[in-house]
Amino acid sequence: MKGTEHFKETIKKYLDDKARTDELFAVSYVKENKNLDDCITFILNQVKASGCCGMTDEEIWSLAIHYYDEDNIDVGKPISCGIVVNHKVELTEEEKAQARKDALKAYQEEEMRKIQQRHSRSRPTAQAAQCNQTELSLFDF
Repeated sequence: MKGTEHFKETIKKYLDDKARTDELFAVSYVKENKNLDDCITFILNQVKASGCCGMTDEEIWSLAIHYYDEDNIDVGKPISCGIVVNHKVELTEEEKAQARKDALKAYQEEEMRKIQQRHSRSRPTAQAAQCNQTELSLFDF
């Protein structure tokens, strides 16, 4: 899973939990003119404008809530970037199975490459082997 997708899922989980426990926020969270993609774009633009390379969870949460609370907010232009999330990634059973399958395939390809390299090395031919044999002389006995 890419960090950016994990970031999006982390924000969504936080907002879902907040909406379950805070009735006032729940009203803002279901506004028709709001969506998670714009929320993420807003957060990224705010982080970029701050000049920081990293922020605390609380700072990110507050930006997400601010996006949903404000009706007239400038989201900004979409930003293409990588995001590192400091939360533990919980993989589904399907994702774990796919990761195992990918790892096995990579291992098999690497082993096959090693075998092919061993076989592709030039081996001396019979004629070359004969040329490399030294001729015996009477002085060798």
